[in-house]
Order: sequence, then C-alpha cells, then structure tokens
Amino acid sequence: MTINQTQDEIIEEFEGLTDWMDRYAYIIDLGNTLPEFPEADKTPQNLIEGCQSRVWITANKEEDGDIHFQADSDALIVKGIVALLMRVLNNHTPEEILNADLYFIDKIGLKEHLSPTRSNGLVAMVKQIHNYAKAFRMLESK
Repeated sequence: MTINQTQDEIIEEFEGLTDWMDRYAYIIDLGNTLPEFPEADKTPQNLIEGCQSRVWITANKEEDGDIHFQADSDALIVKGIVALLMRVLNNHTPEEILNADLYFIDKIGLKEHLSPTRSNGLVAMVKQIHNYAKAFRMLESK
C-alpha cells in the first residue's frame, strides 16, 4: 500500500466516527495495536524531544531499502497518534517518507483537536521520522 492509500483508508475510518469522544477512543485502541517496544530501547537517544509525554521511536533499514520503525509512548492518546504515524510511514523508503504530504492529520481533524503541547509533540515525532529517513538516504548515497 502506498502512503497516500493508507492515509485515505484512515480518513475513511474516521469519517464513520462523527463524535470526538469516539475518535479519541479509536485512537487509543490504535495505540494498543503497536507491537511491543523493547524496554532496552527506551533510552534518552530514542526519546523524542518536544513531546509532553514520553515517546520513543527507533528505525532500522531493511534489506529491501524500506525503513522499519518501532515506537511507544507512556500516554494513551499519544501512543495512538504514534500508531497512526507508524501505520502511514512504516516500511517505506526514505524518499517516500520525505516526499509524503501527511494530509490525513488535517483531514481527520486531529490537529485542531489536540492541545498545543500534543500538537508540538506530533510535529516533533514527524521531524524525528524525517531525520531517520534523511540519515538513511545519506547512507545510501555513500
């Protein structure tokens, strides 16, 4: 699935949830779908700066060139937001990630329903994912 196909799928899922309490519940449920994050990876270098909650993201480049991310958070809603980002950006190439327009965030109304600190955290998460993609792209060109 392409990044845009996944985003469109998420938008469609959220269209069925008109009440924001239902949307928050769904986001929390999504957080519970994240694979188990190794405790050994909950280190300061994997911690995302700028988030009110603690969020950890790791990245590994697979043999096929795709980046595989793992993530976790100690806050339920934030963990769900991370799960959405993982669903959209996980297992894609650095170029696909860097060229992605993450329009689903606005389309599902997420940005307008987050507190300013959570919005800042979302921006910090996307920035870190982009930093990983840039680093792997630079390694490719060497």
